Amino acid sequence: MNLKPNERNARAWQIGLLVLLLVLWHLASRSDKVAFFFGQPIQVLGRIWSWFLPVALPPNVLFPEGLPGNADIYRHLGTTLLETVLAFGIGTVLGLAFGLWLALSPMASMILDPYIKAANSMPRVILAPIFGLWFGLGIWSKVALAVTLVFFIVFFNVYQGVKEVSPTVLANARMLGASQRQLLRTVYLPSATSWVFSSLHTSVGLAFVGAVVGEYLGSARGVGYLILQAEGTFDVNTVFAGIIVLTAFALVLDALVGLIERRLMTWQPQAGETEKI
Repeated sequence: MNLKPNERNARAWQIGLLVLLLVLWHLASRSDKVAFFFGQPIQVLGRIWSWFLPVALPPNVLFPEGLPGNADIYRHLGTTLLETVLAFGIGTVLGLAFGLWLALSPMASMILDPYIKAANSMPRVILAPIFGLWFGLGIWSKVALAVTLVFFIVFFNVYQGVKEVSPTVLANARMLGASQRQLLRTVYLPSATSWVFSSLHTSVGLAFVGAVVGEYLGSARGVGYLILQAEGTFDVNTVFAGIIVLTAFALVLDALVGLIERRLMTWQPQAGETEKI
């Protein structure tokens, strides 16, 4: 029996590593000092259980402190997910449009280059108070902050993807009479697609970051708001519970992006197929 990590047993190794980390966390949290800073995995599970399955259970061995009341997680999570999805969609569309425009317009790229670099180097978190002033404390100030994080990731990847198009391919397409619109549809966009999806996997996490940071700085709902309230009362278990919930939904969105990528990139050979060729 081969126990070395490989493609067939990779999932088992991943689950085993997770179980090992949880066991080590549980053992370490028996110390009150460690538990104060890192929480207890059983209590973290209790918080998540009470959010999604608010069943009244008496204190027992597993949950010695009992389960806290329902924190209306669906309302808070719905707000954060709405902010994230809006920011992800808007940032992706704007990044794609501006990336294509500047990659295909050398004059505009030359003029706007220093401004784009300056905007990208700016710490976007400092824009949160300005967006709060412009858009208020509703969801749009959080969406605007998250858009600034997603936009530049997509923009630079699209820009680089278009620039990486082979001059030989372009020359052959033009020689066959392809118009600029046909070049965009059949040459530039396919070339940039792999770069776009590579950036989208990173952008999912950044969209969550923007939404949660915005909720930290001023909000009345959202998972970031719940975490902020828990930090104010030194409830580290609830903090970790919020982090785990956000991470789980970020992975779900990333999996959806991966599914769309596989559907749209069927023309691209997989690694195994490339080796056979």
